[in-house]
Amino acid sequence: MTSSEHSTEFGIFLPISNGGWIVSDTAPAIEATYAYNRAAAVAADRLGFDFVMSQAKWRGYGGRTDHWGRTLESMTMMAGLAEATERVKIWATVHTILFNPAIVAKMFTTLDQISDGRCGMNIVVGSFSEEFAQMGMWPDHLDHNERYRYSDEWVRLLLRLWSEDSVTAEGDYFTLRDCSSRPHPETRPTLICAGRSPAGIDFQAQHCDAAFLSAFDRPGLREVSLAVKKRAQDLGRSIKTYTMATVVLDDTDAAAEARRREYSRGVDLEALDNMAAAYGMQTDRNATPSSKSLEQQGFQTEVVTGSAATVREQIEELVDDAELDGLMLIFPDYVGDLERFGTEVLPGLQSR
Repeated sequence: MTSSEHSTEFGIFLPISNGGWIVSDTAPAIEATYAYNRAAAVAADRLGFDFVMSQAKWRGYGGRTDHWGRTLESMTMMAGLAEATERVKIWATVHTILFNPAIVAKMFTTLDQISDGRCGMNIVVGSFSEEFAQMGMWPDHLDHNERYRYSDEWVRLLLRLWSEDSVTAEGDYFTLRDCSSRPHPETRPTLICAGRSPAGIDFQAQHCDAAFLSAFDRPGLREVSLAVKKRAQDLGRSIKTYTMATVVLDDTDAAAEARRREYSRGVDLEALDNMAAAYGMQTDRNATPSSKSLEQQGFQTEVVTGSAATVREQIEELVDDAELDGLMLIFPDYVGDLERFGTEVLPGLQSR
């Protein structure tokens, strides 16, 4: 079944950190405030989006924009947004390294009640060492694959705590003795994870309801989307796949292109270099960049640009090319842009 033959889900990636998702000082200024995120979530709820999600971030990337240097906490904010909304799904992010599964089991049972069964958990298995090292919490003894083994044990205990009255377990990483976490969620929270390594694909296929995926190009995205679905199918499960995209929307294609170029003009290269270093990547600013990389400067995702009709067409192509079940969208201005997209583009996408 292709994505055009079933309902595609659309959500927004909330700007829980200053700067939003465009690393540039010529993009609309976004500050890390609950009021701004509440306005975006309430609009998404009213306009018919399927979900809203926030990241968990503990340290920014500096540069002249101090990108993501100021951020809110995901689970706390999403509890507030669950109360402020009525129908949209509420997905918060948890780092397994920072939180004991028994603590998270209780927190998301609470969020399940606040949201009336609309909550979900974005599970982050690893992150950037400096974020946790500043708290003395980075586990140097765990490599990439072992962090997935750690998180496999973590999520298995979480699911037991949500369904059993008492859990006793002696594992490689956790010890629970007659551990109780009642009440249980009335609706088991949706589990989501991002990753494209073999260990990540296996973890998603075993435990998650949805996977957020990325790749260097469309064929690569399609390949990893099909891989995680095939792995889940082999395990007798099904899983949805999503990716992220930034929407630059205006009256005409030319006007939208002018906006995109203006945002690229103010790119904060120092912050981008710091971000790349956090990922373990090195940048060479002396190398001659391709025209595509120049166009992408400052954006952290694929960008769809144009009038309402063009943006809809590009989104349909992205979903179909990569055989995706949904998109998590980013907007330069989560007030004006979100409203316009929700009235001029989203209804056409949902009617496919």
